[in-house]
Amino acid sequence: MSESSAFVTLLLDWFAANRRDLPWRRDYDPYAVWVSEIMAQQTQMDRVVPYFQRFMARFPTLAALAGADENDVLKAFEGLGYYSRARNLLAAAKRVAAEHGGKLPADYAAIRALPGIGDYTAGAVASIAFGLDAVAVDANVMRVLARVCDIDIPVKEPAGKARVAALARELLPSGRAREYNQALMEFGAVVCRPKTPDCPGCPAAGVCQARHLGIVADRPVLSKTPDITPLLVATGVLAHAGRVFIQKRLPAGAWANMWEFPGGRIEDGETPEAAIVREFAEETAFAVEPAAKLAVIRHGYTTYRVTLHCYLLRLTNGSDPAVLPAPALTAAQESRWLVPGELARYAFPAGHRKLIDQLAGSLWRLQDKI
Repeated sequence: MSESSAFVTLLLDWFAANRRDLPWRRDYDPYAVWVSEIMAQQTQMDRVVPYFQRFMARFPTLAALAGADENDVLKAFEGLGYYSRARNLLAAAKRVAAEHGGKLPADYAAIRALPGIGDYTAGAVASIAFGLDAVAVDANVMRVLARVCDIDIPVKEPAGKARVAALARELLPSGRAREYNQALMEFGAVVCRPKTPDCPGCPAAGVCQARHLGIVADRPVLSKTPDITPLLVATGVLAHAGRVFIQKRLPAGAWANMWEFPGGRIEDGETPEAAIVREFAEETAFAVEPAAKLAVIRHGYTTYRVTLHCYLLRLTNGSDPAVLPAPALTAAQESRWLVPGELARYAFPAGHRKLIDQLAGSLWRLQDKI
């Protein structure tokens, strides 16, 4: 038996004895597998499980999802990030309902053609949900194969991706793609970890080329890490007549169709207070002034580190205290004045949700400062 064949045997035996009890593995329902794979894109599995369980309780069938309101789907993803996943999931459900009789197609090409599905997700759904002989190459798989087979070029660049994909297909045991793909991913997540691999306890240690050569720390070969850009941002909670103002973002961009408190980047030489007054004038035509500093929220994204200066605001143009004025929106498609308790029903980007959670029931008391 070759070392490659021996590795696959060891891998499958390990998975049979150690696989995690994940809810979508109970019966491999295609809808559940698909939702889990979309949620798991760029997200660790321990974070996915509670979101998955709440999502399935809210949208238990593909038909329920296809008929859902977008805000409700975004709300179910709130805090998980990468909200385009939620929009694509809804769009794909609608397409499946319209073009595939409401059932996820058991065909790789048809799965791959759905919104939000790339090569990895198509392979994962095709193999895990339907048992098709397709590979699913994610970062865990790249790392495992780069170490076991000593791939000496950057695995996230085109040549490295192609080599890993070819190797994954070569090792795939026909008829066992469901176990094989899950085993590779799970092995990378819990044994062949990025920084602290469990080499002493690894069942494949005897056939791992990187361990044999003493270069586990050097595999996989990585591309240059992108620079992290710091962003200083100001946002404001405008309170008036017992309500707070929110607006819905435009239908494009990272947080498309999500709700927010208006705000934006703090320009060079500008104070956060001046920035939020300017942003409100530009985005809503409201004349405002800060009444209190609410918080400084810090939040990280893929290549950004955001520092969000948050203010409680009041109107300064002599508006009737009992009348809710209408904005002139320039950076949003819709706006609402809400009782603070209603904020929980709307989907916000993570930084704004952190602010809402931090304020909790204190916003009413803060309004006394206006």
